[in-house]
Amino acid sequence: MLERVLKGSPRYYAWLCFLLTVIGYAMVVYVFQLIFGLKLTGLSRNVSWGFYIAQFTYLVGVAAGAVMLVLPAYFHHYKPFKRVIIFGEFLAIGAVVMCMLFIVVDMGQPQRVMNMFLHPTPNSVMFWDATVLLGYLILNAVIGWTTLEAERCDVQPPRWIRYLVYVSIFWAFSIHTVTGFLYAGLPGRHYWLTAIMAARFLASAFCSGPALLLLLLFLLKRLTGFDAGKAVVRPLSLIVTYAMGINIFFYCLEVFTAFYSGIPGHQHPLIFLFAGHEGLNVWVTGWMWTAVVFAFLSMALLLPPRLRTNDKILPWALLMLFVATWIDKSLGLLIGGFMPTPYETYQVYTPSFWEVSIGLGVFAVGALIISLLWKIALDIKKETGEEFELPAEEATNI
Repeated sequence: MLERVLKGSPRYYAWLCFLLTVIGYAMVVYVFQLIFGLKLTGLSRNVSWGFYIAQFTYLVGVAAGAVMLVLPAYFHHYKPFKRVIIFGEFLAIGAVVMCMLFIVVDMGQPQRVMNMFLHPTPNSVMFWDATVLLGYLILNAVIGWTTLEAERCDVQPPRWIRYLVYVSIFWAFSIHTVTGFLYAGLPGRHYWLTAIMAARFLASAFCSGPALLLLLLFLLKRLTGFDAGKAVVRPLSLIVTYAMGINIFFYCLEVFTAFYSGIPGHQHPLIFLFAGHEGLNVWVTGWMWTAVVFAFLSMALLLPPRLRTNDKILPWALLMLFVATWIDKSLGLLIGGFMPTPYETYQVYTPSFWEVSIGLGVFAVGALIISLLWKIALDIKKETGEEFELPAEEATNI
């Protein structure tokens, strides 16, 4: 099936060339980081995590969000989701690869990654985080490729694949739970020291992951004519709505606890993010207020069924939701945790040109993997005669 990635339209080849150009540019920048070290970044002794780990954190949620297709399809036997479940699994593969690459570039020297596996330290949460991510990558690769091969041959997938699917469902919860523990296990950072950090991560994952998948499916329909169908779009957008509502509720709980308790350590990060500190206004403040506006606007468009089922409004609502969760979970989470230091001082972190450039290259690698895998899946669906345009009566009224 791999030969299918070599056949496509001129627009397809142009897209691949663009991604390869971005990757090549990022590789050149990464060589400079290898030569001169992490001093090229905005990181320091007090701010040891930055743009790289921020993107890693968010992309773990995108990868875990694929379970919102798998769980209803296999636990609740909702068959329409099986039509697009392969796209969710391949999206998870691309997201996990990006997560791992962000870990590599954050460590400075790539050979340091091997130390986690050659010299394992079970008391390190980062070790477990890397382990569960690698396991989740293998699970999605085996499940996705096996089911796609079965679809190409017009046969049922082998029975053993169902057991791997069940394992992957619980594994999806574990990868983001462990990431939440990675933050909540650092007692010196008040913004992260909360018992519901893992729950917040899961809630944001289960809205941002499916939201990105829906946006890509809308784009796929425009480019190729493949229609996921209303029986997929409507229930998945409803899942996104509920998950985003829970995500906002959890964040409001943090705000209430910080200010009603009057504990300065919990108040300082929130005040710094949204108002600065004693005249020290930083670039992230505008981003955080943008996230607040986008979060509530997206909910205003998603909650009424009349607006949520409007195919012209839904993509904009999903896009605002995705941007809001990205700002909160990447930029806001890292800066809010690190800027007010345990010594009650403030050190402003700003991503450098080098970090952003390398980050764009990592995103391009993920986009390339997803593009190639989705190309194979689309070709298989065409070959098997699956209709690209679904009849309206097939949609489920939800």
